[in-house]
Amino acid sequence: MKKEYVVKSIDSAPDGAPYVVVSLSSLKDLKEGNTAQQPPFGTPKVMGFSNMNDMMKDLNKMMSGLGGAGMQSGITQLKLEMHEYKEMNLSVGDKVFLELSKAESLGV
Repeated sequence: MKKEYVVKSIDSAPDGAPYVVVSLSSLKDLKEGNTAQQPPFGTPKVMGFSNMNDMMKDLNKMMSGLGGAGMQSGITQLKLEMHEYKEMNLSVGDKVFLELSKAESLGV
């Protein structure tokens, strides 16, 4: 399967590691205008705490915005190592193709 995408954003690794996160949007979504501007890792959660015990109890609630339900719909994100990113010379707005294929099993 081969799909065409447009590079929507390029962000550095949130943990400072030597990779970048490339966000892709399908051409169909861009033409229909279905994508809204959102942060690349979901909506930030801000909570106030009166003491450390409250903070520890609510830690799961704070972190829930970083995965699963907090992720954007319609956006495909790829994690590329720095040398891959530099080799591809990607920039926002570039058209790219993503090809997926299933590995053949030998039946062993």
